[in-house]
Amino acid sequence: MPVFEYKALDQAGKPIRGMLEADSPKTLRSQLRKDGKFLTEVLGQAEGGRAAVRKGANAAQSDREVNFGKMARGRITTDDIAITTRQLATLLGAGVTLVESLSALVDQVEKERLKIILSDVKGRVNEGAALADALAVHQKVFGSLYVNMIRAGEHSGALDAVLLRLADFTESQSKLQQKIIGTMTYPAIMMVVGVGILTMLMVVVIPKVTKIFTTMKATLPITTRILIWGSNFLRDWWFIIFPLIAIIAFSATTYFRSPKGKPVWDRFALKAPIFGSLLRLLAISRFARTLATLLKSGVPLLTAMDITRAVITNSILADVVEKARDAIREGESIATPIKRSGEFPPLVYHMIAIGERSGQLEDMLLSVADSYENQVNVRIGALTSMLEPILTVFMGVIIAFVAFSVLMPILQVNSAIR
Repeated sequence: MPVFEYKALDQAGKPIRGMLEADSPKTLRSQLRKDGKFLTEVLGQAEGGRAAVRKGANAAQSDREVNFGKMARGRITTDDIAITTRQLATLLGAGVTLVESLSALVDQVEKERLKIILSDVKGRVNEGAALADALAVHQKVFGSLYVNMIRAGEHSGALDAVLLRLADFTESQSKLQQKIIGTMTYPAIMMVVGVGILTMLMVVVIPKVTKIFTTMKATLPITTRILIWGSNFLRDWWFIIFPLIAIIAFSATTYFRSPKGKPVWDRFALKAPIFGSLLRLLAISRFARTLATLLKSGVPLLTAMDITRAVITNSILADVVEKARDAIREGESIATPIKRSGEFPPLVYHMIAIGERSGQLEDMLLSVADSYENQVNVRIGALTSMLEPILTVFMGVIIAFVAFSVLMPILQVNSAIR
Protein backbone atom coordinates (compact mmCIF):
# COMPACT_ATOMS: atom_id res chain seq x y z
CA MET A 1 0.00 0.00 0.00
CA PRO A 2 1.38 3.46 -0.86
CA VAL A 3 2.65 5.83 1.83
CA PHE A 4 1.67 9.47 1.30
CA GLU A 5 3.38 12.57 2.62
CA TYR A 6 0.81 15.31 3.03
CA LYS A 7 0.02 18.81 4.28
CA ALA A 8 -3.24 19.43 6.11
CA LEU A 9 -5.06 21.74 8.52
CA ASP A 10 -6.19 20.63 11.95
CA GLN A 11 -9.48 21.66 13.57
CA ALA A 12 -7.88 24.87 14.86
CA GLY A 13 -6.70 25.76 11.35
CA LYS A 14 -3.06 25.12 12.16
CA PRO A 15 -0.92 23.71 9.30
CA ILE A 16 0.39 20.20 9.95
CA ARG A 17 2.52 17.77 7.97
CA GLY A 18 2.79 14.02 8.18
CA MET A 19 2.74 10.61 6.50
CA LEU A 20 -0.06 8.06 6.21
CA GLU A 21 -0.63 4.77 4.45
CA ALA A 22 -3.65 4.78 2.14
CA ASP A 23 -4.93 3.20 -1.10
CA SER A 24 -5.28 6.52 -2.94
CA PRO A 25 -5.36 10.29 -2.37
CA LYS A 26 -9.15 10.04 -2.08
CA THR A 27 -8.85 7.44 0.68
CA LEU A 28 -6.17 9.58 2.32
CA ARG A 29 -8.53 12.55 2.36
CA SER A 30 -11.28 10.43 3.94
CA GLN A 31 -8.96 9.03 6.64
CA LEU A 32 -7.72 12.48 7.54
CA ARG A 33 -11.24 13.85 7.67
CA LYS A 34 -12.17 11.14 10.18
CA ASP A 35 -9.30 12.39 12.36
CA GLY A 36 -10.53 15.97 12.10
CA LYS A 37 -7.88 17.04 9.59
CA PHE A 38 -8.41 18.69 6.21
CA LEU A 39 -6.05 17.73 3.39
CA THR A 40 -4.49 20.66 1.54
CA GLU A 41 -1.70 19.07 -0.47
CA VAL A 42 -0.21 15.65 -1.27
CA LEU A 43 3.57 16.19 -1.26
CA GLY A 44 4.62 12.74 -2.39
CA GLN A 45 3.72 9.11 -2.73
CA ALA A 46 6.03 6.10 -2.31
CA GLU A 47 4.80 2.75 -3.54
CA GLY A 48 5.84 0.73 -0.54
CA GLY A 49 9.05 2.76 -0.34
CA ARG A 50 10.12 1.87 -3.90
CA ALA A 51 11.56 4.29 -6.37
CA ALA A 52 8.24 5.88 -7.46
CA VAL A 53 7.45 9.27 -5.99
CA ARG A 54 4.77 11.46 -7.51
CA LYS A 55 4.16 15.11 -6.89
CA GLY A 56 1.79 15.81 -9.76
CA ALA A 57 1.30 15.00 -13.38
CA ASN A 58 3.78 17.59 -14.63
CA ALA A 59 6.45 17.12 -11.92
CA ALA A 60 9.99 16.49 -13.12
CA GLN A 61 12.00 13.43 -12.20
CA SER A 62 14.43 15.52 -10.13
CA ASP A 63 11.55 16.97 -8.12
CA ARG A 64 10.27 13.49 -7.36
CA GLU A 65 13.69 12.40 -6.14
CA VAL A 66 13.97 15.44 -3.90
CA ASN A 67 10.54 14.72 -2.37
CA PHE A 68 11.48 11.12 -1.72
CA GLY A 69 14.64 12.32 -0.03
CA LYS A 70 12.54 14.49 2.26
CA MET A 71 10.30 11.52 3.03
CA ALA A 72 13.30 9.37 3.88
CA ARG A 73 14.78 11.67 6.51
CA GLY A 74 15.49 10.35 10.00
CA ARG A 75 18.49 8.21 10.89
CA ILE A 76 17.63 4.64 11.85
CA THR A 77 19.53 3.54 14.96
CA THR A 78 20.34 0.11 16.35
CA ASP A 79 17.69 0.68 19.04
CA ASP A 80 15.04 1.23 16.36
CA ILE A 81 15.95 -2.07 14.70
CA ALA A 82 15.99 -3.92 18.04
CA ILE A 83 12.57 -2.59 19.10
CA THR A 84 11.05 -3.36 15.70
CA THR A 85 12.51 -6.86 15.73
CA ARG A 86 11.14 -7.65 19.18
CA GLN A 87 7.71 -6.33 18.25
CA LEU A 88 7.67 -8.47 15.11
CA ALA A 89 8.73 -11.54 17.10
CA THR A 90 5.95 -10.88 19.65
CA LEU A 91 3.31 -10.54 16.94
CA LEU A 92 4.41 -13.70 15.12
CA GLY A 93 4.59 -15.61 18.40
CA ALA A 94 0.98 -14.57 19.13
CA GLY A 95 -0.14 -16.18 15.88
CA VAL A 96 -0.53 -13.01 13.77
CA THR A 97 0.34 -13.53 10.10
CA LEU A 98 3.53 -12.01 8.73
CA VAL A 99 1.78 -9.47 6.48
CA GLU A 100 -0.53 -8.35 9.30
CA SER A 101 2.45 -8.10 11.65
CA LEU A 102 4.31 -5.90 9.17
CA SER A 103 1.20 -3.73 8.73
CA ALA A 104 1.06 -3.24 12.50
CA LEU A 105 4.72 -2.26 12.53
CA VAL A 106 4.18 0.29 9.75
CA ASP A 107 1.48 1.94 11.88
CA GLN A 108 3.60 1.67 15.03
CA VAL A 109 6.94 3.17 14.02
CA GLU A 110 7.39 6.94 14.14
CA LYS A 111 10.47 7.52 12.01
CA GLU A 112 9.45 8.27 8.44
CA ARG A 113 12.35 6.46 6.80
CA LEU A 114 11.76 3.27 8.78
CA LYS A 115 8.03 3.50 8.05
CA ILE A 116 8.75 3.64 4.31
CA ILE A 117 11.20 0.73 4.48
CA LEU A 118 8.80 -1.47 6.44
CA SER A 119 6.02 -0.57 4.04
CA ASP A 120 8.23 -1.67 1.16
CA VAL A 121 9.08 -4.93 2.95
CA LYS A 122 5.39 -5.57 3.61
CA GLY A 123 4.56 -4.90 -0.06
CA ARG A 124 7.21 -7.34 -1.28
CA VAL A 125 6.13 -10.04 1.19
CA ASN A 126 2.52 -9.51 0.16
CA GLU A 127 3.59 -10.09 -3.46
CA GLY A 128 5.10 -13.46 -2.52
CA ALA A 129 8.72 -12.65 -1.67
CA ALA A 130 10.44 -14.19 1.34
CA LEU A 131 10.98 -11.86 4.30
CA ALA A 132 14.76 -12.24 4.04
CA ASP A 133 14.69 -11.30 0.35
CA ALA A 134 12.52 -8.27 1.09
CA LEU A 135 14.90 -7.17 3.86
CA ALA A 136 17.95 -7.78 1.64
CA VAL A 137 16.81 -4.85 -0.55
CA HIS A 138 17.53 -2.64 2.49
CA GLN A 139 20.67 -4.47 3.64
CA LYS A 140 22.45 -1.17 4.36
CA VAL A 141 19.90 -0.58 7.12
CA PHE A 142 19.53 -4.11 8.50
CA GLY A 143 22.96 -5.61 7.70
CA SER A 144 23.97 -8.98 6.32
CA LEU A 145 23.90 -10.58 9.78
CA TYR A 146 20.23 -9.65 10.21
CA VAL A 147 19.19 -10.80 6.73
CA ASN A 148 20.99 -14.15 6.94
CA MET A 149 19.53 -14.94 10.36
CA ILE A 150 16.03 -14.17 9.07
CA ARG A 151 16.66 -16.43 6.06
CA ALA A 152 17.83 -19.23 8.35
CA GLY A 153 14.75 -18.75 10.55
CA GLU A 154 12.44 -19.00 7.54
CA HIS A 155 14.14 -22.17 6.32
CA SER A 156 13.97 -23.81 9.75
CA GLY A 157 10.36 -22.75 10.42
CA ALA A 158 11.34 -20.99 13.67
CA LEU A 159 11.23 -17.38 12.52
CA ASP A 160 9.73 -16.04 15.78
CA ALA A 161 12.46 -17.72 17.87
CA VAL A 162 15.19 -16.39 15.57
CA LEU A 163 13.68 -12.90 15.77
CA LEU A 164 13.77 -13.02 19.58
CA ARG A 165 17.39 -14.15 19.49
CA LEU A 166 18.19 -11.42 16.99
CA ALA A 167 16.46 -8.80 19.16
CA ASP A 168 18.49 -9.90 22.20
CA PHE A 169 21.70 -9.74 20.17
CA THR A 170 20.90 -6.30 18.73
CA GLU A 171 19.94 -4.90 22.12
CA SER A 172 23.11 -6.21 23.78
CA GLN A 173 25.27 -4.67 21.03
CA SER A 174 23.38 -1.38 21.34
CA LYS A 175 23.79 -1.26 25.14
CA LEU A 176 27.51 -1.96 24.87
CA GLN A 177 27.90 0.72 22.21
CA GLN A 178 25.98 3.26 24.31
CA LYS A 179 28.08 2.43 27.36
CA ILE A 180 31.30 3.06 25.44
CA ILE A 181 29.99 6.31 23.94
CA GLY A 182 28.74 7.44 27.35
CA THR A 183 32.13 6.70 28.87
CA MET A 184 34.03 8.71 26.26
CA THR A 185 31.60 11.64 26.12
CA TYR A 186 32.64 13.23 29.42
CA PRO A 187 36.41 13.17 28.74
CA ALA A 188 35.82 14.51 25.22
CA ILE A 189 33.72 17.41 26.54
CA MET A 190 36.31 18.14 29.21
CA MET A 191 39.10 18.25 26.63
CA VAL A 192 37.15 20.51 24.26
CA VAL A 193 36.19 22.91 27.04
CA GLY A 194 39.73 22.89 28.44
CA VAL A 195 41.32 23.63 25.06
CA GLY A 196 38.77 26.40 24.46
CA ILE A 197 39.45 28.05 27.81
CA LEU A 198 43.22 27.77 27.38
CA THR A 199 43.03 29.26 23.88
CA MET A 200 40.98 32.18 25.15
CA LEU A 201 43.46 32.79 27.96
CA MET A 202 46.44 32.68 25.61
CA VAL A 203 44.90 34.92 22.93
CA VAL A 204 42.86 37.44 24.95
CA VAL A 205 43.81 37.50 28.63
CA ILE A 206 47.55 36.78 28.75
CA PRO A 207 48.62 39.53 26.25
CA LYS A 208 46.85 42.18 28.37
CA VAL A 209 48.35 40.93 31.62
CA THR A 210 51.88 40.57 30.28
CA LYS A 211 52.04 44.14 28.97
CA ILE A 212 53.23 45.21 32.39
CA PHE A 213 56.26 42.93 32.00
CA THR A 214 57.62 44.77 28.95
CA THR A 215 58.77 47.71 31.04
CA MET A 216 60.66 45.50 33.47
CA LYS A 217 64.42 45.40 33.16
CA ALA A 218 64.67 42.29 35.29
CA THR A 219 65.02 38.88 33.70
CA LEU A 220 61.66 37.12 33.60
CA PRO A 221 61.30 33.55 34.89
CA ILE A 222 61.53 30.84 32.26
CA THR A 223 57.89 29.86 32.76
CA THR A 224 56.77 33.44 32.07
CA ARG A 225 58.88 33.66 28.93
CA ILE A 226 57.41 30.37 27.69
CA LEU A 227 53.91 31.65 28.40
CA ILE A 228 54.51 34.95 26.57
CA TRP A 229 56.09 33.16 23.61
CA GLY A 230 53.18 30.74 23.37
CA SER A 231 50.65 33.55 23.63
CA ASN A 232 52.36 35.62 20.91
CA PHE A 233 52.77 32.63 18.63
CA LEU A 234 49.11 31.63 18.94
CA ARG A 235 47.89 35.21 18.51
CA ASP A 236 50.07 35.96 15.47
CA TRP A 237 49.72 32.64 13.64
CA TRP A 238 46.26 31.35 14.59
CA PHE A 239 45.03 31.68 11.01
CA ILE A 240 47.70 29.17 9.95
CA ILE A 241 47.71 26.91 13.03
CA PHE A 242 44.03 25.96 13.05
CA PRO A 243 43.71 25.27 9.28
CA LEU A 244 46.97 23.30 9.48
CA ILE A 245 45.60 21.16 12.32
CA ALA A 246 42.41 20.57 10.31
CA ILE A 247 44.39 19.58 7.19
CA ILE A 248 46.61 17.20 9.17
CA ALA A 249 43.58 15.64 10.86
CA PHE A 250 41.75 15.24 7.53
CA SER A 251 44.83 13.78 5.82
CA ALA A 252 45.48 11.34 8.64
CA THR A 253 41.82 10.24 8.73
CA THR A 254 41.77 9.74 4.96
CA TYR A 255 44.99 7.71 5.02
CA PHE A 256 43.99 5.51 7.95
CA ARG A 257 40.65 4.74 6.29
CA SER A 258 42.34 3.73 3.03
CA PRO A 259 43.12 0.04 2.27
CA LYS A 260 46.81 0.75 2.80
CA GLY A 261 46.53 2.79 5.99
CA LYS A 262 43.74 0.94 7.82
CA PRO A 263 45.88 -2.09 8.79
CA VAL A 264 48.54 0.30 10.13
CA TRP A 265 46.01 2.08 12.33
CA ASP A 266 44.29 -1.14 13.42
CA ARG A 267 47.63 -2.69 14.41
CA PHE A 268 48.53 0.43 16.40
CA ALA A 269 45.08 0.48 18.04
CA LEU A 270 45.44 -3.10 19.26
CA LYS A 271 48.86 -2.34 20.78
CA ALA A 272 47.94 1.03 22.30
CA PRO A 273 48.29 1.19 26.09
CA ILE A 274 45.05 0.83 28.08
CA PHE A 275 42.74 1.22 25.09
CA GLY A 276 44.36 -1.51 22.98
CA SER A 277 43.37 -4.36 25.26
CA LEU A 278 39.87 -2.90 25.59
CA LEU A 279 39.44 -2.76 21.80
CA ARG A 280 40.67 -6.34 21.49
CA LEU A 281 38.20 -7.55 24.13
CA LEU A 282 35.37 -5.74 22.36
CA ALA A 283 36.23 -7.24 18.98
CA ILE A 284 36.59 -10.76 20.36
CA SER A 285 33.31 -10.59 22.29
CA ARG A 286 31.54 -9.39 19.15
CA PHE A 287 33.15 -12.16 17.11
CA ALA A 288 32.10 -14.85 19.58
CA ARG A 289 28.53 -13.62 20.09
CA THR A 290 27.91 -13.03 16.38
CA LEU A 291 29.22 -16.46 15.39
CA ALA A 292 27.26 -18.18 18.17
CA THR A 293 24.05 -16.36 17.28
CA LEU A 294 24.38 -17.27 13.60
CA LEU A 295 25.15 -20.93 14.31
CA LYS A 296 22.25 -21.23 16.77
CA SER A 297 19.96 -19.79 14.08
CA GLY A 298 20.98 -22.50 11.62
CA VAL A 299 23.32 -20.52 9.40
CA PRO A 300 26.04 -22.78 7.85
CA LEU A 301 29.50 -22.41 9.40
CA LEU A 302 31.29 -20.99 6.33
CA THR A 303 28.50 -18.46 5.71
CA ALA A 304 28.54 -17.56 9.41
CA MET A 305 32.30 -16.97 9.26
CA ASP A 306 31.84 -14.69 6.23
CA ILE A 307 29.21 -12.61 8.05
CA THR A 308 31.26 -12.53 11.25
CA ARG A 309 34.27 -11.24 9.35
CA ALA A 310 32.13 -8.41 7.94
CA VAL A 311 30.97 -7.22 11.39
CA ILE A 312 34.53 -7.03 12.83
CA THR A 313 35.76 -3.50 12.20
CA ASN A 314 39.42 -4.17 13.04
CA SER A 315 41.09 -5.36 9.81
CA ILE A 316 43.80 -7.35 11.65
CA LEU A 317 41.28 -9.51 13.50
CA ALA A 318 39.01 -9.66 10.45
CA ASP A 319 41.93 -11.07 8.46
CA VAL A 320 42.38 -13.78 11.10
CA VAL A 321 38.71 -14.76 10.74
CA GLU A 322 39.07 -14.85 6.95
CA LYS A 323 42.10 -17.15 7.19
CA ALA A 324 40.22 -19.33 9.66
CA ARG A 325 37.33 -19.61 7.19
CA ASP A 326 39.74 -20.67 4.44
CA ALA A 327 41.35 -23.22 6.78
CA ILE A 328 37.93 -24.64 7.68
CA ARG A 329 37.15 -25.04 3.98
CA GLU A 330 40.35 -27.09 3.69
CA GLY A 331 39.36 -29.35 6.58
CA GLU A 332 40.96 -27.70 9.63
CA SER A 333 39.16 -26.87 12.84
CA ILE A 334 38.29 -23.30 13.85
CA ALA A 335 40.61 -23.26 16.84
CA THR A 336 43.83 -24.12 14.96
CA PRO A 337 44.12 -21.05 12.68
CA ILE A 338 42.90 -18.77 15.47
CA LYS A 339 45.64 -20.09 17.75
CA ARG A 340 48.21 -19.81 14.95
CA SER A 341 47.42 -16.10 14.41
CA GLY A 342 48.54 -15.08 17.90
CA GLU A 343 45.88 -12.35 17.96
CA PHE A 344 43.34 -14.18 20.15
CA PRO A 345 43.90 -14.97 23.85
CA PRO A 346 44.43 -18.64 24.80
CA LEU A 347 41.02 -18.80 26.51
CA VAL A 348 39.27 -18.19 23.18
CA TYR A 349 40.83 -20.96 21.12
CA HIS A 350 40.79 -23.41 24.02
CA MET A 351 37.06 -22.86 24.54
CA ILE A 352 36.44 -23.15 20.79
CA ALA A 353 38.45 -26.39 20.64
CA ILE A 354 36.46 -27.84 23.56
CA GLY A 355 33.22 -26.77 21.90
CA GLU A 356 34.18 -28.42 18.62
CA ARG A 357 35.09 -31.69 20.33
CA SER A 358 31.96 -31.77 22.50
CA GLY A 359 29.53 -30.52 19.85
CA GLN A 360 28.66 -27.47 21.97
CA LEU A 361 30.48 -24.81 19.98
CA GLU A 362 27.64 -22.28 20.19
CA ASP A 363 27.44 -22.52 23.99
CA MET A 364 31.21 -22.17 24.34
CA LEU A 365 31.22 -19.11 22.08
CA LEU A 366 28.45 -17.55 24.15
CA SER A 367 30.46 -18.21 27.31
CA VAL A 368 33.46 -16.48 25.75
CA ALA A 369 31.30 -13.54 24.72
CA ASP A 370 29.75 -13.21 28.20
CA SER A 371 33.17 -13.43 29.86
CA TYR A 372 34.76 -10.76 27.69
CA GLU A 373 31.74 -8.46 27.82
CA ASN A 374 31.91 -8.60 31.63
CA GLN A 375 35.61 -7.73 31.43
CA VAL A 376 34.79 -4.84 29.08
CA ASN A 377 32.20 -3.49 31.52
CA VAL A 378 34.64 -3.72 34.42
CA ARG A 379 37.43 -2.01 32.46
CA ILE A 380 35.13 0.72 31.19
CA GLY A 381 34.03 1.41 34.76
CA ALA A 382 37.64 1.53 35.93
CA LEU A 383 38.61 3.71 32.97
CA THR A 384 35.82 6.16 33.77
CA SER A 385 36.95 6.34 37.39
CA MET A 386 40.54 7.01 36.28
CA LEU A 387 39.83 9.54 33.52
CA GLU A 388 37.92 12.02 35.67
CA PRO A 389 40.67 12.63 38.27
CA ILE A 390 43.39 12.51 35.59
CA LEU A 391 41.66 15.19 33.52
CA THR A 392 40.98 17.26 36.64
CA VAL A 393 44.65 17.10 37.66
CA PHE A 394 45.76 17.88 34.09
CA MET A 395 43.54 20.97 33.90
CA GLY A 396 44.72 21.99 37.37
CA VAL A 397 48.37 21.75 36.29
CA ILE A 398 47.72 23.93 33.25
CA ILE A 399 45.92 26.56 35.30
CA ALA A 400 48.64 26.46 37.97
CA PHE A 401 51.32 26.94 35.29
CA VAL A 402 49.52 30.01 33.89
CA ALA A 403 48.92 31.49 37.35
CA PHE A 404 52.51 30.84 38.45
CA SER A 405 53.91 32.37 35.24
CA VAL A 406 51.84 35.55 35.72
CA LEU A 407 52.31 35.97 39.47
CA MET A 408 56.05 35.26 39.75
CA PRO A 409 57.23 38.46 37.94
CA ILE A 410 54.76 40.52 39.98
CA LEU A 411 56.13 39.09 43.21
CA GLN A 412 59.68 39.77 41.99
CA VAL A 413 58.80 43.42 41.33
CA ASN A 414 57.27 43.79 44.77
CA SER A 415 60.36 42.27 46.36
CA ALA A 416 62.64 44.62 44.41
CA ILE A 417 60.65 47.71 45.45
CA ARG A 418 60.87 46.76 49.12
